[in-house]
Amino acid sequence: MSNSQSSDINLWKGAIFPALVVATFTCICVAIVNGKSGLLAGLLASFTVIIFFSVHLLVARVSRNLDPMLTMTLAMFSYFAKVIFMGVFLLLVTKFTDRSTVDRVSFAICAILITMAWLFGEIRSFMKLRFQMPLPKKEGDK
Repeated sequence: MSNSQSSDINLWKGAIFPALVVATFTCICVAIVNGKSGLLAGLLASFTVIIFFSVHLLVARVSRNLDPMLTMTLAMFSYFAKVIFMGVFLLLVTKFTDRSTVDRVSFAICAILITMAWLFGEIRSFMKLRFQMPLPKKEGDK
């Protein structure tokens, strides 16, 4: 495994762990407060957020060695595709599920908290990886 692959895996692991901890905690909390509809909303929010951000890291990994313009194009395409799919997904959940089946407030609270945990973990992992990178050598250095 190359260094960049292990960095990608470490970045994902650093983000997924806090997200899963917060997802578990929020699912339990909303299940206690709102019952089955809260649990279903929490599980749906957990799945949605984790897939959304995992796709982002996968695209970054795939596009690492591409031309910068192609990388930007791929990043923008993946972002807009995720936003469109997310909108369609939320529209389907809203139209085809009853409020008693999926609690909307529980979904929103869980999604926000899991997103915050994911981003915190990803930033923390990135800072750890960044500090371990070797500095470029100057002309006179050996």
